[in-house]
Amino acid sequence: MASEDADENVNRGTGGPDGTSPAPGADDAQTAQGSAASADEPVDPKIADAVAAAEAAGPANGETVRIDSWIWAVRLIKTRSLGATACRGGHVHVNGERVKPAYSVHIGDEVRLRHEGRERVVIVKRLIRKRVGAPVAIQCYIDNSPPPPPREAVAPRR
Repeated sequence: MASEDADENVNRGTGGPDGTSPAPGADDAQTAQGSAASADEPVDPKIADAVAAAEAAGPANGETVRIDSWIWAVRLIKTRSLGATACRGGHVHVNGERVKPAYSVHIGDEVRLRHEGRERVVIVKRLIRKRVGAPVAIQCYIDNSPPPPPREAVAPRR
Protein backbone atom coordinates (compact mmCIF):
# COMPACT_ATOMS: atom_id res chain seq x y z
CA MET A 1 0.00 0.00 0.00
CA ALA A 2 2.88 2.33 0.67
CA SER A 3 4.12 1.90 -2.90
CA GLU A 4 0.62 2.72 -4.22
CA ASP A 5 0.58 5.90 -2.14
CA ALA A 6 4.02 6.81 -3.46
CA ASP A 7 2.80 6.28 -7.04
CA GLU A 8 -0.19 8.56 -6.39
CA ASN A 9 2.15 11.30 -5.15
CA VAL A 10 4.36 10.96 -8.23
CA ASN A 11 1.36 11.04 -10.57
CA ARG A 12 -0.09 14.15 -8.92
CA GLY A 13 3.14 16.03 -9.36
CA THR A 14 2.74 18.24 -6.31
CA GLY A 15 1.81 16.82 -2.97
CA GLY A 16 2.40 19.63 -0.52
CA PRO A 17 1.16 23.20 -0.41
CA ASP A 18 4.52 24.57 -1.58
CA GLY A 19 4.82 22.14 -4.52
CA THR A 20 6.96 19.58 -2.72
CA SER A 21 5.99 16.03 -1.98
CA PRO A 22 4.72 15.29 1.55
CA ALA A 23 7.18 14.16 4.16
CA PRO A 24 7.61 10.43 4.65
CA GLY A 25 5.45 9.18 7.50
CA ALA A 26 2.54 11.48 6.66
CA ASP A 27 -0.58 11.13 8.75
CA ASP A 28 -2.40 7.80 8.13
CA ALA A 29 -5.83 9.47 8.21
CA GLN A 30 -4.74 11.77 5.38
CA THR A 31 -3.57 8.74 3.39
CA ALA A 32 -6.89 6.95 3.98
CA GLN A 33 -8.85 10.02 2.91
CA GLY A 34 -6.71 10.37 -0.21
CA SER A 35 -7.32 6.77 -1.23
CA ALA A 36 -11.05 7.08 -0.51
CA ALA A 37 -11.26 10.31 -2.49
CA SER A 38 -9.60 8.68 -5.49
CA ALA A 39 -12.56 6.29 -5.71
CA ASP A 40 -14.71 9.23 -7.02
CA GLU A 41 -17.14 8.94 -4.13
CA PRO A 42 -18.21 11.81 -1.90
CA VAL A 43 -16.66 11.10 1.47
CA ASP A 44 -18.14 12.24 4.76
CA PRO A 45 -15.32 13.24 7.14
CA LYS A 46 -16.80 11.07 9.91
CA ILE A 47 -16.87 8.04 7.61
CA ALA A 48 -13.33 8.75 6.43
CA ASP A 49 -12.13 8.87 10.05
CA ALA A 50 -13.94 5.61 10.81
CA VAL A 51 -12.40 3.96 7.73
CA ALA A 52 -8.95 5.11 8.84
CA ALA A 53 -9.57 3.66 12.31
CA ALA A 54 -10.77 0.37 10.80
CA GLU A 55 -7.69 0.14 8.60
CA ALA A 56 -5.44 0.86 11.58
CA ALA A 57 -7.15 -1.95 13.51
CA GLY A 58 -6.95 -4.27 10.50
CA PRO A 59 -4.32 -6.93 9.93
CA ALA A 60 -0.73 -5.93 9.25
CA ASN A 61 1.04 -7.03 6.10
CA GLY A 62 1.13 -10.80 5.88
CA GLU A 63 -1.47 -11.34 8.61
CA THR A 64 -4.84 -12.87 7.84
CA VAL A 65 -8.41 -12.63 9.08
CA ARG A 66 -10.66 -15.57 9.96
CA ILE A 67 -13.85 -15.86 7.93
CA ASP A 68 -16.10 -16.04 11.00
CA SER A 69 -14.50 -12.87 12.35
CA TRP A 70 -14.74 -11.04 9.00
CA ILE A 71 -18.43 -11.78 8.37
CA TRP A 72 -19.15 -10.54 11.91
CA ALA A 73 -16.97 -7.42 11.51
CA VAL A 74 -18.74 -6.34 8.30
CA ARG A 75 -22.15 -6.94 9.90
CA LEU A 76 -23.35 -9.87 7.79
CA ILE A 77 -23.91 -11.84 11.04
CA LYS A 78 -25.00 -10.46 14.44
CA THR A 79 -22.43 -12.33 16.58
CA ARG A 80 -19.12 -14.00 15.93
CA SER A 81 -20.36 -17.24 17.47
CA LEU A 82 -23.24 -17.25 14.96
CA GLY A 83 -20.63 -16.84 12.22
CA ALA A 84 -18.67 -19.83 13.50
CA THR A 85 -21.88 -21.88 13.77
CA ALA A 86 -22.85 -20.94 10.21
CA CYS A 87 -19.42 -22.07 8.97
CA ARG A 88 -19.65 -25.38 10.83
CA GLY A 89 -23.17 -25.92 9.47
CA GLY A 90 -22.05 -25.50 5.85
CA HIS A 91 -23.78 -22.15 5.32
CA VAL A 92 -20.60 -20.26 4.39
CA HIS A 93 -18.75 -20.83 1.11
CA VAL A 94 -15.65 -18.99 -0.09
CA ASN A 95 -14.92 -19.19 -3.81
CA GLY A 96 -17.41 -22.04 -4.12
CA GLU A 97 -15.95 -24.21 -1.36
CA ARG A 98 -17.41 -24.89 2.08
CA VAL A 99 -15.11 -23.46 4.76
CA LYS A 100 -14.45 -23.87 8.46
CA PRO A 101 -14.52 -20.90 10.87
CA ALA A 102 -10.71 -20.56 10.90
CA TYR A 103 -10.43 -20.23 7.10
CA SER A 104 -8.26 -17.22 6.14
CA VAL A 105 -10.13 -14.82 3.92
CA HIS A 106 -8.26 -12.73 1.30
CA ILE A 107 -9.10 -9.63 -0.72
CA GLY A 108 -10.99 -10.60 -3.86
CA ASP A 109 -12.61 -13.74 -2.39
CA GLU A 110 -16.28 -14.38 -3.09
CA VAL A 111 -18.15 -15.17 0.13
CA ARG A 112 -21.60 -16.83 -0.01
CA LEU A 113 -23.56 -16.87 3.22
CA ARG A 114 -27.00 -18.38 3.84
CA HIS A 115 -28.53 -16.70 6.89
CA GLU A 116 -32.10 -16.07 8.03
CA GLY A 117 -33.64 -17.44 4.84
CA ARG A 118 -31.57 -15.27 2.53
CA GLU A 119 -28.38 -15.84 0.55
CA ARG A 120 -25.77 -13.08 0.64
CA VAL A 121 -23.05 -12.98 -2.02
CA VAL A 122 -20.22 -10.53 -1.38
CA ILE A 123 -16.74 -9.87 -2.75
CA VAL A 124 -14.09 -8.95 -0.15
CA LYS A 125 -12.64 -5.46 -0.72
CA ARG A 126 -10.97 -4.83 2.65
CA LEU A 127 -9.92 -7.03 5.55
CA ILE A 128 -10.94 -5.88 9.01
CA ARG A 129 -10.93 -7.60 12.39
CA LYS A 130 -12.98 -5.31 14.57
CA ARG A 131 -16.68 -4.65 14.14
CA VAL A 132 -17.32 -1.26 12.60
CA GLY A 133 -20.34 0.91 11.90
CA ALA A 134 -22.62 0.16 8.96
CA PRO A 135 -21.34 3.01 6.70
CA VAL A 136 -17.78 1.70 7.07
CA ALA A 137 -18.80 -1.96 6.82
CA ILE A 138 -20.41 -1.56 3.41
CA GLN A 139 -17.12 -0.19 2.09
CA CYS A 140 -15.38 -3.47 2.98
CA TYR A 141 -17.26 -5.56 0.42
CA ILE A 142 -19.12 -5.48 -2.88
CA ASP A 143 -22.65 -6.82 -2.46
CA ASN A 144 -23.74 -9.08 -5.35
CA SER A 145 -26.65 -10.60 -3.44
CA PRO A 146 -29.93 -11.26 -5.18
CA PRO A 147 -32.69 -8.93 -4.01
CA PRO A 148 -34.54 -10.10 -0.90
CA PRO A 149 -37.88 -11.81 -1.48
CA PRO A 150 -40.97 -9.61 -1.14
CA ARG A 151 -42.26 -9.33 2.42
CA GLU A 152 -45.55 -10.98 1.48
CA ALA A 153 -43.70 -14.06 0.28
CA VAL A 154 -41.82 -14.30 3.55
CA ALA A 155 -44.74 -13.71 5.96
CA PRO A 156 -48.17 -13.90 4.33
CA ARG A 157 -50.78 -11.49 5.62
CA ARG A 158 -53.64 -12.80 7.70
